[in-house]
Amino acid sequence: MEAQVSVVGLDIAKSVFQVHGADAAGKAVIRRRLKREEVETFFRKLPPSLVALEACPGSHFWARLLRDIGHDVRLLPAQYVRPYVKTNKSDAADAEAICEAVTRPTMRFVPIKEEMQQEILVLHRVREMLIRQRTQLINSIRGHLAEFGIVAPNRAHNIGLLTKLIEDEEFDELPSVARHALRYLVEQLREVKTKLFRIDRDLMRVVKGSDACRRLMTIPGVGVVTATALVSSMREPSDFKSGRHFAAWLGLVPKQHSTGGKENLRGISKRGDGYLRRLLIHGSRSIMRWRGRSWTWLSKLRDRRPANVAAVAVANKTARIVWALLMFGGTYGHPGEGTTMRSAQT
Repeated sequence: MEAQVSVVGLDIAKSVFQVHGADAAGKAVIRRRLKREEVETFFRKLPPSLVALEACPGSHFWARLLRDIGHDVRLLPAQYVRPYVKTNKSDAADAEAICEAVTRPTMRFVPIKEEMQQEILVLHRVREMLIRQRTQLINSIRGHLAEFGIVAPNRAHNIGLLTKLIEDEEFDELPSVARHALRYLVEQLREVKTKLFRIDRDLMRVVKGSDACRRLMTIPGVGVVTATALVSSMREPSDFKSGRHFAAWLGLVPKQHSTGGKENLRGISKRGDGYLRRLLIHGSRSIMRWRGRSWTWLSKLRDRRPANVAAVAVANKTARIVWALLMFGGTYGHPGEGTTMRSAQT
């Protein structure tokens, strides 16, 4: 019966996996629960099939494994699978829904990330976590010292004024017990800063070994962090029809709510990778700050639109340029052969 399988829906978890297989007519021929150690053996015995999984933690690992075995593997966004669940939620119902959803001709898929891409993204995720910890430590130190009437100007770099007071034994406005406790936070803050420095150094090594990253960094508003995040998140630029589609994938386009032939555009859709979108918008703010008046088109944009709207518009433009450089080669100001402004916009 397994020889008749043409489509397989696989619901993955930590220990228990659910398989739902269907033949070419869509009739269910396999319903089976597998343990983690049984999954690879099971799929090696199956003939090459279309295998679908929900995009979730661990899905890229299994997608690569099944692809190497010889199957055609697709990753589906979880929100596109949910409408195909016909009954209450269960592993079997989810696997059946995945199996049905992947056969839809208009279904959209998530590109499978390679191991190298994921290891770079781990650097970014750890960096984000350390930045949050640094902010928490700074806020905690500020809050505790404020209880004793000790404050410093805003901005993270001013925390050094407070740490000096904590370590100054001659500063008698801070009780000794509180000083002793706050030193733990100061030590932890320094450790976090050291780790952030090392991660930034690792990202710089990635840039030195990546021609694509170096070319992206010629774009205004794109630095080491943004360039490495973009390259590690995009599998192939050819996955997108144009720069416009890439910008839409990042959620940098208006959300449409139209009816009765009347168009109604709202705020940006915020679809896709929020981390990439945030990096591009931060980069666009730096462009507006340093080149806002020297670039005529940007100056006019700022005059007729609110600052946040202008920042998103610049981020959208940057995303299109990113796609064009990765697709056709070249650097900003010196595009590769085949690159045109129209190719990035349409």
